[in-house]
Amino acid sequence: MATTSLLQLYSSPASPFGRKILLAAHCLGLADRLQVIHSDTNDPQDANRRLNPLGKIPTLQTPDGVLYDSRVILNFLDQQAPGQLFSLDAAARLKTETEAALADGIMDAAILIVYESRFRPETHFVEDFVEYQRDKIRRALHSVEASQPAYGRAAQPDAGQIGLACALDYLDLRGQLDWRAEAPSLTGWMAGFAADVPGYHATLPPGIPPAPWH
Repeated sequence: MATTSLLQLYSSPASPFGRKILLAAHCLGLADRLQVIHSDTNDPQDANRRLNPLGKIPTLQTPDGVLYDSRVILNFLDQQAPGQLFSLDAAARLKTETEAALADGIMDAAILIVYESRFRPETHFVEDFVEYQRDKIRRALHSVEASQPAYGRAAQPDAGQIGLACALDYLDLRGQLDWRAEAPSLTGWMAGFAADVPGYHATLPPGIPPAPWH
């Protein structure tokens, strides 16, 4: 049964993990239940730190307590509409959870590349570390490319597909790697996803470069 209570989502417009939650909420018809509260992870006084000891985003304040991280929040949203983000079939659910974990790994590696230049002095920038993260992204993209993906779930993507779209858009936003060169078939996948999925355009991060599907 869908929740009727207001949910407070602590996030940032650029966060691919926060965007995952927003996009999933749109797909489940729960977007009007979310109050998005901008969170600055660098601010020691940010309200999110009082809710989430890790100070990370996204964090979801529900009537029953606080949830984090994005994987847990996605599972909470799926409970409001069982079987839409994750299949009710055990084997199919594990497959989706694995695909979602791969997308999360792309995002994690991409964010670490951003942090290397943002938080480390230029004289201490470690290019080997950055290349190590890029290699993770490349391998993940090659794995997805090898599966010859085609988007075909209309307005109801699963959690893995939502994660992949957010990961690819984050790579476009920050420019850590040209994913089109690594997985060219994903351009068609993204075009199909963007055309069919509610909330895709409404949740795009500000400043993302133009693309045929943006």
